[in-house]
Amino acid sequence: MLRTIGKRLLLLIPTLFGLSLLLFFWVRALPGGPAVALLGERATPEAVARINELYGFNEPIVVQYVTWMGRLLSGDFGVSLQTSRPVTEEFLRRFPATIELSLLALIIAVGVGIPLGYWAARRHGKLTDHAAVVFSLVGITIPVFFLAFILKYIFAVQLGWLPSDGRQNPRIDATHYTGFYVLDGILTGEWDAAWDAFLHLLLPALALATIPLAIIVRITRASVLEVQNADYVRTGAAKGISRSTLRDRFILRNAMLPVITTVGLQAGLLLSGAILTETVFAFPGIGSFLAGAIFSKDYPVLQGFIIFIAIVYALINLFVDVSYSVIDPRVRVS
Repeated sequence: MLRTIGKRLLLLIPTLFGLSLLLFFWVRALPGGPAVALLGERATPEAVARINELYGFNEPIVVQYVTWMGRLLSGDFGVSLQTSRPVTEEFLRRFPATIELSLLALIIAVGVGIPLGYWAARRHGKLTDHAAVVFSLVGITIPVFFLAFILKYIFAVQLGWLPSDGRQNPRIDATHYTGFYVLDGILTGEWDAAWDAFLHLLLPALALATIPLAIIVRITRASVLEVQNADYVRTGAAKGISRSTLRDRFILRNAMLPVITTVGLQAGLLLSGAILTETVFAFPGIGSFLAGAIFSKDYPVLQGFIIFIAIVYALINLFVDVSYSVIDPRVRVS
């Protein structure tokens, strides 16, 4: 197990190096430039030259890459052109918001998707099975931003049940230690603040969870259908093994491998794909800030945030590999 983890961690080095090359040169291949984006109508040749000299954009591209990699290895991701603050500081300030949102969306997707997929598979060919398939198809085909607007209009504007934007009501004087608003409210005993933060999370989390939920339903259903028709399951049923044992030890455990892979991939996508959802709900996380960085061609933010997300994504994949070994000893590497 430890050897497997060590190999996966070593593979991160060439992976992240290759990503840094692609990312650096791709960002600089975008039309226009950060100086023009920052200055706007004031982008005179003299002003553009000053900005390029200040941030080193007038250096040869190879020199820029070597300089950036040197700073990156020392933990310096540069300074945001939008806010003039270190990228690391901006990331740490906004990352808890995206983690909270993505975690709740993943809980909804897994908590509903796996039971619904299993339930549909156990009733294969019946009305409930067809309903689950239709639900998953609808969930995959509806664009996230469209569903976000619909949820916001119905539950925030028309019914007024849930807040429409932000992370917390500004009238609530809450104490924040970790940056995770719900957790901070629980730790400090400020239950009103924790509940208000949870309500602000609910609508964007529901919108963000829709596609992962639909995918998990389909994968779980297909995997359970395949396993429950296997010879060893029929043999166990013929020998009189109880339904609960068949379900837990024979069907679910063996059907979970492709589901775990799907959940791991979706967890990474939730972290990196919350741009539209956070923008619609004015949620101050990584996604909304990254959207602004794209429009303003904020190179340090784009490069730093994508590298951060790539590291998190790689660690999630490592966790998936380790989970494989725990669930199915046959895939362990000696």
